Amino acid sequence: MMQLYTKTLRFSVRIVHLSRFLIKEHQEYVLSKQILRSGTNPGAMSREANQAQSRADFICKYHIALKEIEETLYWLELLFLTNYIDAKIYNSFKDDATEILRLLISSINTAKKGR
Repeated sequence: MMQLYTKTLRFSVRIVHLSRFLIKEHQEYVLSKQILRSGTNPGAMSREANQAQSRADFICKYHIALKEIEETLYWLELLFLTNYIDAKIYNSFKDDATEILRLLISSINTAKKGR
């Protein structure tokens, strides 16, 4: 859990900086807001899951985080394909998002098994 919390928080900080970059350097307000929302949500949801009322609630919150990290991957790919970010930035974010995705899936599977 702590690993997921740390990784999602660091990812969220990077997303905030990316959003600011998109606004400052490209005057891009719509995509920057989309990536900011979806990219910071997994951290918030995983943190909220710590206070879940039940195992089902915990799993539900992690599923929401999973959906949001998938959406973030979409926005990152779109930003890359439209030349707002370069390959180095894209791959760095993609790698981090994919790692968070794997941690979420593992946590969901563990919770479903009742451990």
